Amino acid sequence: MKPSITILGIDPGSQITGVGVIHSQGNDLKHLYSESLRLPKGDLAIRLAAIYKALQSVIAQTRPDVVAIEKVFIAKNPQSALVLGHARGAAMLAAVNNQLPVIEYSATEIKKTVVGRGRADKAQVQHMMRILLSLRVAPDVDAADALAAAVCHAHHQQINQVVRA
Repeated sequence: MKPSITILGIDPGSQITGVGVIHSQGNDLKHLYSESLRLPKGDLAIRLAAIYKALQSVIAQTRPDVVAIEKVFIAKNPQSALVLGHARGAAMLAAVNNQLPVIEYSATEIKKTVVGRGRADKAQVQHMMRILLSLRVAPDVDAADALAAAVCHAHHQQINQVVRA
């Protein structure tokens, strides 16, 4: 029997944070949960608390084994990169407070793994998540990115198991 794993993928954002949970067993991928968390307007601290609280709830409901999160990209605007870093920090804190390992993947690595091209556009990622997870409709952009992070980790885990064997 092939090992199974439940993976929480996170696409952090200060206005919308994508969340996606999949179950992986060998080549079989199953969608468990996905959502685009639309954060309240205003104070950054309130938005960070909302990310943390929502992820705590998702973790309690889905009980993932690991968290896959998108790395910060180099932004043209340093302030945007800093705020994004705070959102990632809130998400990572929710994971580590639940004793979950956190694995980071670059956006390019995620896209290359799930689409085959590191510069794939958002619509291509949405389409591949719909296909790979047998969804009737494509998830929202941010949820699709989070699911893609989880699928990326599932594929990397599978490759690592083959290499170890």
